[in-house]
Amino acid sequence: MSGHSKWNNIKRKKGASDAARAKVFTKVAREISVAVKEGGPDPASNGKLRDCIAKAKACNMPNDNIERCIKKAAGSDNKDAYEEIVYEGYGPSGVAVIVETLTDNRNRTAGDLRHYFDKCGGNLGQNGCVSFLFTQTGLVLIDNPDEDLDEEKVMEDCFDVGAEDVNFEEGCVEVLCATANLRAVREGLEAKGYTLTSAEAAYIPSTYTAIPEPELADKMAKLLDLLEDNDDVQSVWHNWEE
Repeated sequence: MSGHSKWNNIKRKKGASDAARAKVFTKVAREISVAVKEGGPDPASNGKLRDCIAKAKACNMPNDNIERCIKKAAGSDNKDAYEEIVYEGYGPSGVAVIVETLTDNRNRTAGDLRHYFDKCGGNLGQNGCVSFLFTQTGLVLIDNPDEDLDEEKVMEDCFDVGAEDVNFEEGCVEVLCATANLRAVREGLEAKGYTLTSAEAAYIPSTYTAIPEPELADKMAKLLDLLEDNDDVQSVWHNWEE
């Protein structure tokens, strides 16, 4: 997987504004709710919840917020029922798009997404229409803002905990692994004292699609913004060569 470092361009990330942060917290809270309902409120015995807590902390979600989310999800009066649904479609110029959602109303979510794709010159497709263009891979990012981590030591530590590839990029270290080993790699690196900015199953495209026409590029950017702003949407992946 070496050399695929364009991953930064394939997942849409929002800025650090208060509004954007609130959106992120809402999305993470849903993931925590699902994890608690599936495996209980104790992170020691619920690996999925541990993953969600790590993600929340990487997003700078306050501990009080995390604890409230867990307590609410564990409450007997909590009627939230979210399901994970992955949608696939095409943006302008045939850009492949994968949208991961957590929704309590699949009809609403599908309708919203179809409207966004249609409005921006794309179309929401059937399951499998673009996923074959991506490989799902575990991706862990080690924070390295000053780029002063010892490369040899980092690589040794990463491979020691089960990584398959390591790439040193601007401000961070990309650690790739099998999705089945993602939790073990994340927890292993944390135990070794590294600060992680994210750890997730990433959709890495095998090919990229350019949009030379500025008008269509604007529509593609608008589509990504609309998708990210929807509370049901957890992650958006694409193969746009920005």
